Amino acid sequence: MLLDLPVRIGNRLLAAMPRADFEALRPHLEPVSLVSKEVLLRARATVTDVYFPEQGMVSMVQPLGDGVPIEVGVIGAEGVVGVSALLGGDRMCGDAVVRIPGRALRLRAHVLQERMRRSAELRQSLHRFLQGYLVQISQSAACNGRHSLQERLARWLLVAHDHAEGGDLTISHEVLATMLGMRRAGVTVAMGALRNAGLVSNGHTRIIVTDRPGLEAAACECYGIVAAEYRRLGL
Repeated sequence: MLLDLPVRIGNRLLAAMPRADFEALRPHLEPVSLVSKEVLLRARATVTDVYFPEQGMVSMVQPLGDGVPIEVGVIGAEGVVGVSALLGGDRMCGDAVVRIPGRALRLRAHVLQERMRRSAELRQSLHRFLQGYLVQISQSAACNGRHSLQERLARWLLVAHDHAEGGDLTISHEVLATMLGMRRAGVTVAMGALRNAGLVSNGHTRIIVTDRPGLEAAACECYGIVAAEYRRLGL
């Protein structure tokens, strides 16, 4: 029996799949909630499930030797969490942590892998997402090495704002510092500059984007490059 899924699938990668492949996967899709700070997948753990977010944002976080993690990418409704399963691997290199709560469709990894073996069209569809994700993490690496903290913070807030569907963001300066690989004091200064420019308003854990066009102008070009690539790929 098919799950009673909504007519409109919120995950754009699932929605863009060939119809036959989606219908084959549909009975195995399980709606789940994405709870803030929940660890969906852990570093070096076997990937038994993948997640197709419909709402919210998941941070891919790489733990380092000093115990301080850093964000290397984010995944929302444009993709799937658990990319190792798409590449023939079975282990995560980092943690997948829910940063913006929402909902997702969970699928056993072996079900997706078996369907991928049968369908070249499905492999092509999933590889389009991987192309966009590769552009994202490559651009982020370049961004972290060349652009100012204020530009990087503006870029991160824009991405989060997109995945929050334009809503307020609930996140502390401590978490932002971890995501950006910077000291908390530096994030506080950069956030103050954005606030003084009238682009955001914020408390200790709540951030409101008050001038979206202005925030886009304050960010580096990396936000636009990645967003354009996902649009080009139909995601």
